[in-house]
Amino acid sequence: MLAAMPPTPPPAPEPGEPRIRDRGDACPGALRLHSADDGRLARLRLPAGRLTPRQTEVLAHASETLGDGRISITSRGNAELRGLADDCGARLAELLAEADLLPSPTHERVRNIIASPTAGLGGLGHADVQLWARELDAALCAEPRAASLSGRFLFVLDDGCGEVAGLGGDVSLVAEADGSVRLWLRSRVFRIDAADAVRAALAAALAFLDAAEAAGNGAWRPGELPDEHVPDWAAALARAGITAEPVPVPPLTVSPPPAPGALPGGALHVLAPLGRLTAAQLRALLPAAELRLTPWRGVVVVAPAPAAGPAPRTGTDRLRELERHGLITRPEAPGAGVTACTGRPGCAKSLADVRADALAAPAGPLPVHFSGCARRCGHPYGGWIEVLATGDDTYLVDGLPTPRSSLTEAVATARTNPTR
Repeated sequence: MLAAMPPTPPPAPEPGEPRIRDRGDACPGALRLHSADDGRLARLRLPAGRLTPRQTEVLAHASETLGDGRISITSRGNAELRGLADDCGARLAELLAEADLLPSPTHERVRNIIASPTAGLGGLGHADVQLWARELDAALCAEPRAASLSGRFLFVLDDGCGEVAGLGGDVSLVAEADGSVRLWLRSRVFRIDAADAVRAALAAALAFLDAAEAAGNGAWRPGELPDEHVPDWAAALARAGITAEPVPVPPLTVSPPPAPGALPGGALHVLAPLGRLTAAQLRALLPAAELRLTPWRGVVVVAPAPAAGPAPRTGTDRLRELERHGLITRPEAPGAGVTACTGRPGCAKSLADVRADALAAPAGPLPVHFSGCARRCGHPYGGWIEVLATGDDTYLVDGLPTPRSSLTEAVATARTNPTR
């Protein structure tokens, strides 16, 4: 594990852009569909990325019958359906509600909860934050005021292994070896009891809403508040009956995501090619106790409980089978660590078909992300190689102008000799 800086803050405005955007929160959801060049888009919030076997089948079915037959995994471990018809909203909502993927229509866009995908597997972490994620989701849906959070407000729950601690949470809970929890609120850190973790996260989110209302600047996240309106976090926690000890901001323990392959407890980790699964690939991940979509655009497959009958397939056998379905099961496999935005023809703002160009990206030690325009949608957190389209046949590879004909060589050089 490496010591690193505190969680990544929200990206700064582009030069000349106002500190706060002068429009409402247009973040898409499962009920608020977004129009794109390839049809409508729905974004499903999946707290901790969790899908039960039944939900997995419903999601695959929805993608085939209503969309383009694919499921995109976002950098927050959520799922997107694309290519939806204009009139499919009611049917999609019905399918999701029946599978308990839409527990609160008023809160469906604010259920942004990342939790360590390997928590509870093999006893590696200090707490099973997957359980915290379910409790926090229920608490958010039960609090009417929480529906006012923006679709970008993010909760991060790390079990102490550091897998997700640096992913830019607005409210972050990090489990400690002594059984306590560090509550990270941007530049403030508090030590709290594990029993208070979920209540503290909700109290901090509500304190932000109070501060944003007082500021009147339309802030979506705490980093967008004027300095004079930053909440008195300690007072807010005290009002919620939570004992919170302010502590100096410590180095944040972060670690890279697990490599694709076998995990403790019989679990498996696979990556989706360019962050997108076909419905058949999603179904191929079953049987499983549950699936956990990850912020690095993969899936942790939690092994089902042992059952009577023929001996279950070994992890090696299952990985070979999943590789035959086109999933990435080895760190050295082509496509490992490569992601891309939608690009052309699905996005009108994209300057290139970045997904086609990304297919030739070579392996390397750092993630690489292909962006079709300067918005850089879906880029990873932390260190990564940026491949930014500037035209049909031109790119910037970590800032260096590169013709499309030299793209593979430039990416290989950047991944083996990273500059950031």
